[in-house]
Amino acid sequence: MPYMERGNVNPSPSTPLISVRHLTKRYGGVIALADMNLEVERGTIHAVVGENGAGKSTLMKVLAGAVHADSGEILVEDAPVTLGSPRAAHRQGIGIVYQELSLFPERSVLANLFVNREPTRHGLISLKAMEDESRAMLERLGLNVDVRAPLSRLSIGERQLVELCRVLLEEPRLLILDEPNSALNRRETERLFAVLQGLRRRGITMLYVSHRLEEVFSITDRITVTRNGRDVMTKPTADLTIPEVIEAMIGRQREALFPPPLPPKPGVAERHIEVSNLSGGRLEHVSFAARSGEVVGLAGLEGSGVTDILEILFGIRQARSGSVAFPDGRGLPKNPTDAAKRRVCLVPADRRKNGLMLDKSIMFNISNVFVGARGDGPVWYLPKDAFGRARRQIEALRIKAGSAWSLANSLSGGNQQKVVIGKWLEIGPDVFLLDDPTRGVDVGAKREIYGLIRKMSADGGIVLFSSTELPELIGLCDRILVVYQGRLVGEVKGGETDNRALLRLINTGDLSAENSRAAS
Repeated sequence: MPYMERGNVNPSPSTPLISVRHLTKRYGGVIALADMNLEVERGTIHAVVGENGAGKSTLMKVLAGAVHADSGEILVEDAPVTLGSPRAAHRQGIGIVYQELSLFPERSVLANLFVNREPTRHGLISLKAMEDESRAMLERLGLNVDVRAPLSRLSIGERQLVELCRVLLEEPRLLILDEPNSALNRRETERLFAVLQGLRRRGITMLYVSHRLEEVFSITDRITVTRNGRDVMTKPTADLTIPEVIEAMIGRQREALFPPPLPPKPGVAERHIEVSNLSGGRLEHVSFAARSGEVVGLAGLEGSGVTDILEILFGIRQARSGSVAFPDGRGLPKNPTDAAKRRVCLVPADRRKNGLMLDKSIMFNISNVFVGARGDGPVWYLPKDAFGRARRQIEALRIKAGSAWSLANSLSGGNQQKVVIGKWLEIGPDVFLLDDPTRGVDVGAKREIYGLIRKMSADGGIVLFSSTELPELIGLCDRILVVYQGRLVGEVKGGETDNRALLRLINTGDLSAENSRAAS
């Protein structure tokens, strides 16, 4: 479909595709954009990163025509344009894939791919034409599904790819991607990145918004950092490092992200967990101990057995042999409900799938564990009590939400994760099993969650912390247990190793060189 009103007819090759100059936007007394500037070169993948509230999402919505700026100007190929509506942005060749899907679950995949632009033959909508037009793009995305079946039959990850396919079929010149892989697994993410690189080779320009800086560095050409509604730095990706980007995002050095241990809460006795010769899943004869007052990291490749440790301790997976002594003096829980009743909690890596009921309110989510785990009083959901619990956690964790009745899916990733943590805090856990708890959240929310983790430990909780981000393990954990091919091969101190050494350890399981280096 050709686009109209696309800026200059014969722009110079050096002319940016999109230029943003001095954009401002207020929501009442809140300044979302304050003198925001941006230039996006054609045929590049340009990342926009920043903390929650830094202005990146508002900027994307302005470019997509969903939000009107109060002042400033936008130029397409050096020609001023007015993006007063999504339709106006569409005419300029701008397409956007939002983090929150805008699809129709009850309609077919094909119907979602061709919303309001269904091809017709002889005056009737042609399903065959829709199939023919979408087949190549679906194959490129690796999406092998029944396109005539309802979208509701697809997984969240597959739906995200449908959303991306819908926008790509409109052949945008500028493709805006807002956390496009937030619901995708590793394999789907790798496939998506291969598609994006192919689109770049075909000349499509992309604006890429993500909290996952490792991925930003792997796929983008340039990075713009936003803070407090302003652009504070734009450079080629090759000229930057992750610590430099984080420092620009938060206005301080990366080390400031990780709070030091807090003094133990007065009057709280030290608690311990003892794992002895534990086998189950991929694990073979794993033994270790952990106590309150420290954060113990679990490091290993995907499939190494780290997840098996957490699942066995939470009762999701059963052990074949070995024993575990919990702070209550008992052994392994029979199942997750038993674990919750014994004050053992698990914050899962995939909050959208396993941690939250996205179509339920904040107060319902925060109360669901408490109601199921309590052993006295009414066992049903009471709205008045649920509201009190939600208000307590919203205030304590500084959850940014309209109200306790707001739906979980209306929150940012960082605030969703705080709801997951808040629902467990309501039962006062003794053991915290944290599986990649900051995945997909911005740097500011990470800093707050790190502070919560330190407080969990100081208040008498035993904290086991798994992460796919090595700097997190090194910066936050007092000790890091390294798991390799189902076996615990040793431990290192967080402050006495670095990214390269820890990466080698989890890839080889060989601690001898690291121990020699530490001894010297």
